[in-house]
Amino acid sequence: MALSLNHVTLAGRLTRDPELRQIPGSEQSVAAFGIAINRRWKDKTTGEPKEEVTFLDCEAWGRTAQLVAQYLHKGSACYLEGRLKLDQWQDPQGQSRSKVKVIANTVQFLDSKPQDGEAEGDDEGEPAAAPPRAARAAASPRAGASAPRSRPAAAAIADGEEPPF
Repeated sequence: MALSLNHVTLAGRLTRDPELRQIPGSEQSVAAFGIAINRRWKDKTTGEPKEEVTFLDCEAWGRTAQLVAQYLHKGSACYLEGRLKLDQWQDPQGQSRSKVKVIANTVQFLDSKPQDGEAEGDDEGEPAAAPPRAARAAASPRAGASAPRSRPAAAAIADGEEPPF
């Protein structure tokens, strides 16, 4: 039995403003953006805190692309689900090049609109994010209706959906 699974779940901050393009001869939109994902841990031998950052290029298509370009900007926190895609090409010198990027199927905005004089995130610069289970439920098109909330923690956007605000 051959098993194949290509699914990624990421949360991080945009490294640049999304670039929205229209596909020539079509009304299809594509937004290209970068995301940085931080990993923090404590070194077991020295006890000192360590950190690594992973930078990934991402794409969103259709209505999701339009909403990403409209509402997200450099530094925005987001949660996304999608798949990995390998791009391969020849550079001008004839060298084979390749790059892995994320094709986002679902993007959830994690930053809330700050009130006057209120900074985004918590005191340590971390975004105020929903836990992964809540994020998956909000991002899923199969999520059932729940009791209305006075202020949503985050906005989920998938292809063909409108933002809830």
